[in-house]
Order: sequence, then structure tokens, then C-alpha cells
Amino acid sequence: MRWLRDRDLASAVRLLVATRSRPKLVEIRSILSVVPGLELLDLDDVGIPPDPAEDELEPHDSFAANARAKAAYFRSSSELRTVADDSGIVVDALGGAPGVRSRRFAPLPEEVARDARDRANNLHLLASLAEVAALGPAQRRARYVCVAALDQGEGRVEEFHGTAEGSIGLAPRGDGGFGYDPLFVDPESGLTFAELTPEQKHARSHRGKAFRALAQHLLAR
Repeated sequence: MRWLRDRDLASAVRLLVATRSRPKLVEIRSILSVVPGLELLDLDDVGIPPDPAEDELEPHDSFAANARAKAAYFRSSSELRTVADDSGIVVDALGGAPGVRSRRFAPLPEEVARDARDRANNLHLLASLAEVAALGPAQRRARYVCVAALDQGEGRVEEFHGTAEGSIGLAPRGDGGFGYDPLFVDPESGLTFAELTPEQKHARSHRGKAFRALAQHLLAR
């Protein structure tokens, strides 16, 4: 655990989690809480206000490239070790869409609030799958994908990947989670991610898998 004990670097026990999503931040804090001595900071903690330039940080066609771009941007702004992730839902019947466009799947202005955007994205996904609405889970297969990029500066960037397999339900169910969780059906339990407890979701989710891999990486250093 030299990475955590190295007192020659002022930021040795500090890690910036670069996201504006409060629900995502809560998930990540919970998952990384297993790493002793690790101080997790968010963008508000380090005084980085929202900037329109952040809207241009996800232009790439892969989750990994977008995660790396966000981590590099906020690493440069904060001079702290930074982790950023890019994640989304991939639907087989839609040729892999929404994919990296998951957050902006529904045609909405950028200023629309997150909750309203989530609802619109879910409705747009259901409408896009209208032709396969009567088919079973095998024809509505989907997966959540997450790539977390840890940028430690000087070109040292490491990636951690997580995938959760499932299917798209016929209607939203559940009040928990965020994003496409009310539609994403976990095959093991038959529940949507929005119906699972936070602990159950962390154990199954794409983000849980990616950030547990990051936690193990930090513990091993």
C-alpha cells in the first residue's frame, strides 16, 4: 500500500472523483470506502465550478476514450490524481445504441435537468424498441458498460472495466437508482436496477465492477 502511505506527496491519500452526478458520486464513494486512508474529493470540494467546456469532453466513440478525456481534463484543472468514468447502456436490437450517447439519447436541450432528462431518455428508449415490445428478454438484450480511468499525471493512466448483462423491460419499475435503471432488468433477480437495494445494485452493476477493480488496484499498491 505504498501509494497510500507515501507522505512525500501532499496528494498521496487524496483522489478526485470527477463527476457532476450526485447519485453517481454516492455510488462511487460507497464502493471505494473499502480503501483505508483514501480521501475522496468531488469537484465542489476542490472548487472547480461547472464550465460549458465540460460538455465537449465526451466526443469520442468509445467509453474508454471519453473516460480518459474527462480524467485528463480534471487532473489538469486540479493537479490531483483523478478518476473519471464514462458509462451507458448498449441495446442489441438498436445496433448498440444509445452507447456513448446514453446521457443525450433523447433530443433535448442541454440545460434540461437531470431527472427530466432521465425520464425522457427512458421514454425514448421504449419508443425506439416499440417494434420488439412484444418479444421476450432474449430479443431485448442489453448491457450496462462502465470504464473508469485513473489519471495520475505524467501520462500514467489506467483503465478499469465493468459490464452488467440484462434486458430492457416493457415499462419503468422502481424508485431507486438513476439513468436507465427503471428499465434495466437484472436476469438473476428479475428486478430492475431501480428496484434493487443499493447494496444489491453495487454487487451487480457495471459501475460496481469497474470501481471494485479500481479499489483492488489501490489496495495492492
